Amino acid sequence: MVCPRTCSARRILEDTMKYLAFAAGTLLATAALAETPVLTVYTYDSFVADWGPGPQIEAAFEETCGCDLKFVGAGDGAALLARIKLEGARSEADVVLGLDTNLSGAAAQAGLFAPHGQRVVPDMPNPFGAAGAWDDPLFLPYDWGYFAFVYDKTKLTDVPTSFDALAASDVKIVIQDPRSSTPGLGLLLWIKEQYGDEAAALWEGLADNVVTVTKGWSEAYGLFLEGEADMVLSYTTSPAYHIVAEGDTSKAAAAFPSHYMQIEVAGKLARSDQSELADQFLTFMTTDAFQAIIPTTNWMYPAFAPKGALPDGFAAPIGAEQARLIPADDVASIREEALAEWLAVLSK
Repeated sequence: MVCPRTCSARRILEDTMKYLAFAAGTLLATAALAETPVLTVYTYDSFVADWGPGPQIEAAFEETCGCDLKFVGAGDGAALLARIKLEGARSEADVVLGLDTNLSGAAAQAGLFAPHGQRVVPDMPNPFGAAGAWDDPLFLPYDWGYFAFVYDKTKLTDVPTSFDALAASDVKIVIQDPRSSTPGLGLLLWIKEQYGDEAAALWEGLADNVVTVTKGWSEAYGLFLEGEADMVLSYTTSPAYHIVAEGDTSKAAAAFPSHYMQIEVAGKLARSDQSELADQFLTFMTTDAFQAIIPTTNWMYPAFAPKGALPDGFAAPIGAEQARLIPADDVASIREEALAEWLAVLSK
C-alpha cells in the first residue's frame, strides 16, 4: 500500500512540472510576439472600416511580411497631414496612406517623409501630357478617381450639368470642409482652377445650395443617403458601390464638362524604425495583391491596373482631356487664396 505522503509528493511534482511547462510555453509565445515587427500605417477612417480595403490588405500583407500590420484611422485625408505635422518626430506612424497630390506638396515641405526609391509607371491618365514614370520621390500612388456630385435618379430629375447650372438651381448639396477633407479640398481647387478670378462669384451663387459642410466624406455621404440633400460631393465611381454591393441602380454622378482628378498616395516617415518593412509595404501596394482589392472596397480606380477587367458597374473613366488637376507644387499658393474666398462666402 502506498502511503498518503508519497502520493501527495508525487502530485506536487506532477503539478510543478505542468506549471513549468505552461510557464515555458507562455514565455516562448511572449518572446515570439515581442520579436514580431509592427508596421503602423495611418490612414483615413473609411479605409479601415469593415467594408473598406484595410482588413483585406492587412490579411494579404501579413501573409508575406512576417509582421503585424496595424492600421490607425485618423479622420479624413486632410486630417492625416495635420496629425502628422502635429506629432512630428514623435509620431508612431511608419507609413501614411491617404494623402493626395493636393496635399503631397505641403507634406513634402514638412520634411517628415523619406524617399521611397522606387521607379513605377502607373496606369492613370495624365492631364499634363503623355503618361509615363511617376516622378514624385516621396509619395507613391495607389488609386485615383474624379470628384463629382452624386444624386438619386428616383428623386432628382432636373440634374445640373455644370457649376453654373447648379448655382442657378434650387438643388441642395452637402460638401466637405477643405481644411479637413480631401474631397472638400478637391472641390475648392476644382472651382478655382476652372473659374480663376471668378471663383468667389461662383461660390456666392452656390452658397444657398449648400445645406451643410461636414468634416469628412463619410458624414456627408451619410446625410445624402438619409435624404438631407439632393446631391453630395463624392466621386464618379460612387454609384458603382450601390450597383455592385447593393444591386441598386438609382444613384448616378452628374456629368460636368470636366472633373477634378484625385490621385491618392502613400509615403513612409523618415522617423520610422521599420524603414525596410515600410519599403516592403510600399512595394506591395503597387502589386496585384493590393490593387485588386481597391475597386470594390475603396471604390476608386487602381493606380496599377490588376489583371482582369474592372467589376461590372464601373463606368469607363473620362479621358485626360476632360480632367482638371493642379500640379502638386502649385497647390499651396492657390489653396490659400481659394480658401480665403470660400471662407468669406460660406461664413456669411
